[in-house]
Parts: sequence; structure tokens; C-alpha cells
Amino acid sequence: MQYRRFGKTEEKVSVLGFGCMRFPKTNNEDDASIDEARSIAMLRNAIDNGVNYVDTAYFYHKMKSEELVGKALLDGYRDKVFVATKLPLGHVENEDSFDELLNTQLNRLQTDHIDFYLLHAVSRNSWENKVLPFGILDKLRQAKADGRIRHIGFSFHDDLDAFKMIVDGFDAWEFCQIQFNYIDTDYQAGLEGLQYAAERDLGVVIMEPLQGGSLARPEKEMLAMMDGRNPVQFALDYIWSFPAVSLLLSGMSDEQQVQDNLQYADESKENKLTQAEIQLLSEIKNVHDKLNLIPCRDCKYCMPCPHGVEIPDAFKAFNEGITQGNRRIIEQIFPTIEANCRQCAECGECETKCPQQIEIIKKLKVVRNNV
Repeated sequence: MQYRRFGKTEEKVSVLGFGCMRFPKTNNEDDASIDEARSIAMLRNAIDNGVNYVDTAYFYHKMKSEELVGKALLDGYRDKVFVATKLPLGHVENEDSFDELLNTQLNRLQTDHIDFYLLHAVSRNSWENKVLPFGILDKLRQAKADGRIRHIGFSFHDDLDAFKMIVDGFDAWEFCQIQFNYIDTDYQAGLEGLQYAAERDLGVVIMEPLQGGSLARPEKEMLAMMDGRNPVQFALDYIWSFPAVSLLLSGMSDEQQVQDNLQYADESKENKLTQAEIQLLSEIKNVHDKLNLIPCRDCKYCMPCPHGVEIPDAFKAFNEGITQGNRRIIEQIFPTIEANCRQCAECGECETKCPQQIEIIKKLKVVRNNV
């Protein structure tokens, strides 16, 4: 395992972090049905092979992820890792919410402290309407002073200007978590945001390194351009090539993914890719951008829909089936896609939750009209 300095915290973190949002399940229809035995074995295997950063959140796997992580880190494993979790700003309703939520998370994780505590998915809206009015920044300082958390950070889904505003809006930030990959170089915080944070000596955690898995299965036009390269390792090596990156998170769903990612991490290094390879990925990005894909990452933050629309499945059918002209995929993924999309009541609840800021109502009509 390779390790890097984590910004001003001076901690040494593994370049691969275990993201705990995509554990294997016993029932693929129920995100709460974590396969506990397999998940614990996978996480412990990763730790045994050098992974020392474990990332979870309050509502992952329908609020079951933190509890599973707590169990996995028994038997001495807690002392081997840094635990990261996040304050769910959507659940913050008043000034008392911070302590109530943090204490719940400590209990779920069976620990007396969280090493890296983040405000979850901060945006301009939540900054102005939750973080500042409810005094959350002062509460972060207090929680660090009393030992419940060790380092303060935030994860982010908004535009670059909002990112810079938030970075500069609090002098106690020690790290941040942003979306970045060879497709999203100029999306949200993007490459400029990565450099902006690093210049301020913040540790930088990368999420969505494979766009929710889509870059592990690139469109045939993109794959052909890779000239036999492994699409997963190529995508991860791009991220690891940036010295400003501290680590990237991978949400691993089976044992083979763990083994593969451990190998890729072992072979990683700064500036690994040549300029020619970086240019090739830029050209692949141009092909991707012309495919008119819906930028859904299958995070399921929008779910459940109160009207029963299977939003991520609808977008997956469009991206993998309709856009590529493969009717078979549409039938396999979502046989009743048109009828299901028509259940949308345009209430807009999903759009307030989507970290990609997708115009979901509009895009569901696009899917429906192209089936």
C-alpha cells in the first residue's frame, strides 16, 4: 500500500480509502439488506492489506452502514484505521441537532471519537441556510476540543465559486472531499478546486473516481480508444497522478473489486501517467461528452421517490440502452420504464436531494419520450 500526507493534519493515509456506500447486499432491491458477513470480511481484508481510511455516512445503506462499520472494526481493527463519517445536513433542524446526530453516530460506530468528521454534501444553499444559522462551525470546534472528533472537513456538491467560498469561509478546515475523475475535470469543484484546496494545505479526498461505476464499463467508443488498457486502473491512475490528491474512495461491492483495487493502489504513484496518456483521456472525455448521457451516479440520494419512480434505473436504462441503441438492455434493466416514468408527479423532492443537481423531472421526460 502507498501512503500520502493528508494536508495540514500531517496524518499518513492510504491512497485507497474504503467507501462504505456500496456493500454487497442479500437483496438487491433493498439497500438496507447488507450482507454482513461478506462486508465485514471484505473491509477487514482491505485493512489487513494496508487500507487505513474507512469512509461512511449517517444515511448510507438506509442508515445501516455506520452500524456495520462499527461491527467490522471490533477485535482490534478500530486501532488500525482512521474513521470518517459525515453530519447529515438534511437532518439538521435546529441548534441541538449537531450533538444529537454526532452522538448517535459515535454509538453506531462503537467508538469514542471520529478521526475525520465532514459536513455532508455542503452547497451554497446548505451553507447559508443550515451551517451558518445553526452555529455548526462553532459546534465543530467544540467537538474537536472535547475529543469527539479529531479533524474537521466537508464533502461538496455545487459549483466552483461555492467551493471557494466555503473553503475560505472557515479557518479550521483541515480537509475536503470532492468529486473528480477524467470526465469531471471541469464539473463542480473540478481540477481547479482540487488545486485551490491543495494550495491551502487541505487534505483532498476524491469521491466518484469511476462515476458510480460507469467508467469501469465505458461506452464502446471510449473503450476502443484505450487500446487494451484496463479502464478501471487507467481511471484511477489518472487521479493518483495528481500530487494534490491525498486519497481516493472506492465503494467496493465484491471481493474481486477489493483485490483489484489493492493491486492498483500498490502500483500507483504521483505523475505516473505520461502527457500522451493524459491527452488520450482528454480525447476520450470529448467522446463521452458527445454521447448526451444523463450524469446519474446511482448514489440513490434521490430515493425513495414518494410516487414510486425508479429514478436511477430509468437513467441507467437510458444511458446503457437507449443512447447506445441496445433494446435488450432496456428490457433487462427496466421492462416497464415508460409506465414507471409516467408516475412522476413533478413534486421536485428528488431534485432537492440530487448531489449532481440533475433536472430529474425534465430528464425523466427525455427517458419516457425515447423508449
